[in-house]
Amino acid sequence: MRIAMLADMYKPHTSGVTNHISLNKAALEALGHEVWVFCFGDLDYADDEPRVVRCPGVPYGDTGYRFGLGYDRRALELLRTMDVLHVHHPFMSGRFAARIRRSYGVPVVFTNHTRYDLYAHVYARFVPRLLSRWYVARYLRRFCASVDAVISPSAGIRDVLRSFGVKGDIDVVPNGIDLAPFRAAMQGNPQDRQTMRSQLGLSAEDVALCYLGRLGGEKRTMWLLGTFGVIAKRNPLASLVFLGDGPERERLERTARANGLQERVVFAGAVRYADVPTHLAACDAYVSASISEVHPLTISEAMASGLPCLGVLSPGVADSIQHEVSGLLAEDDPVAFADAMTRLVVDAQLRSRLAAGARQRAEDFDINRTVGKLAAVYERVIRQRQGAERA
Repeated sequence: MRIAMLADMYKPHTSGVTNHISLNKAALEALGHEVWVFCFGDLDYADDEPRVVRCPGVPYGDTGYRFGLGYDRRALELLRTMDVLHVHHPFMSGRFAARIRRSYGVPVVFTNHTRYDLYAHVYARFVPRLLSRWYVARYLRRFCASVDAVISPSAGIRDVLRSFGVKGDIDVVPNGIDLAPFRAAMQGNPQDRQTMRSQLGLSAEDVALCYLGRLGGEKRTMWLLGTFGVIAKRNPLASLVFLGDGPERERLERTARANGLQERVVFAGAVRYADVPTHLAACDAYVSASISEVHPLTISEAMASGLPCLGVLSPGVADSIQHEVSGLLAEDDPVAFADAMTRLVVDAQLRSRLAAGARQRAEDFDINRTVGKLAAVYERVIRQRQGAERA
């Protein structure tokens, strides 16, 4: 198959969506398919992979999104020759894909990667929450009706789409990851782990809780830091490592200093994706307070690294973490979350038991499994389109 991945953003921006596209592109190519990525912005970026087509785009703040006015002639000529278009953002690239579908009959698949209703509340605060949710629901309902297949990375997000009024079938295809580098780091030389811990400023006795991802309001990193501050007072060996960067970093650092946590909270900054496994392997558990996830790659990566995971009971997160099996789920309440975090810090046997469950759970998200499900969706919509043309 000739497959086009369409996105409003791509590398060098780092996010779950860009990693998802890159991982699936490589996995599909390993199966013999020809995969292209079409995106906007960063025209001078030197791509480290073949078949990436960039068109002009204007950045939207520091979110990573790019406003594109359209695809240029070369891009359009390529897109009309594809067997299927896979849209990863419903706005810029999504609307352009819908036009190509109407003009040239190329089937379109859409994956809903983001809780756009929650992101709108964070990044468009000037709009009343009920109004922004109404708009997002209306937009997604209409957009999903204009494509050939809708994919949700988790059952919980499928239910959210249903609540927006999205009709028809919704395929659930989990976000897959390449387990190999995470397994290798986890099973590697213990001295390498200790070296990384030293680089992060951790002692051998510290219990290192880590968060990986964007330091942004939608991820509730300030909420996470505040909760950690509560448990740090009574757990002197607890440390919190932030792996990532974003608009909240300066505020987080300032808050940590103001609360006397500068020796207990590590800000490692942005980490190259190739280095993520070694950083995760140096920690003892993974924690996230985000409720805006659809099926977070970071939790799957942490589980593949043998880390028990703590998250808030919410769609996407609850589809990833099995409570008391591969991690802990807490109600969206600081006291409940702090209690669960304390359990991970003080109970080494619990961490060991949940770590074994996490490693097992990660097998469900092996990209060698999930990419087959994705290819099956492509093949189905191509057959349906061919059948409609013959009729």
